[in-house]
Amino acid sequence: MFKGVLFDLDGVITDTAEYHYLAWKKLADDLDISIDRQFNEKLKGVSREDSLRLILEHGGREKDFSETEFNQLAKSKNDNYVEMIQAVSPKDVYPGILELLKALKNADIKISLASASKNGPFLLKQMELTDYFDGIADPAAVRAGKPAPDIFILAAEVVGLAPNECIGIEDAQAGISAIKASGAFPVGVGSAKQLGDDIAIVASTAELTLNFLEKQWSN
Repeated sequence: MFKGVLFDLDGVITDTAEYHYLAWKKLADDLDISIDRQFNEKLKGVSREDSLRLILEHGGREKDFSETEFNQLAKSKNDNYVEMIQAVSPKDVYPGILELLKALKNADIKISLASASKNGPFLLKQMELTDYFDGIADPAAVRAGKPAPDIFILAAEVVGLAPNECIGIEDAQAGISAIKASGAFPVGVGSAKQLGDDIAIVASTAELTLNFLEKQWSN
């Protein structure tokens, strides 16, 4: 039996992807770089700094900014985003997630957050989920972002487990790659076309039950 579940946040616990998109789009518009929702798919699960690099490359402006200016751009995007997510509340928790967290708690299974978002702790607080989490991996403490395995390795570590004792839940290709590389057991939220047909997948978080996870693990 698995001993821990490592949760991604965006697209698994709630959907802040729209806020991320709007905040990146505002920044890109200010820089005269055109991005759309299709381009935004590349930014899902990717760290703030790496997302900014992708946008600047896309606009052919990757050499236009000093390190200080680059950091200022990243901060400006985050300030916009943080302003937008003040409105997040318990009603924004995805279907089935609260029930799953309660079931995992009752079964004495460790719960850890493996999100690239530095705003993870704030979002959990806004949704009144903080008390369910035994640990939160600090994205600032890992050397490489997803698809590197670092954040999932750390998420297991902070709850005293090895990744191979845990299930990792993700909705992005970069995140699934990170789970596989960490040695944890991947479960995807989305479609096989997007995430691969070699892993357990649910179309909606409502299907993420303790029973489902136990079944997948024992298979």
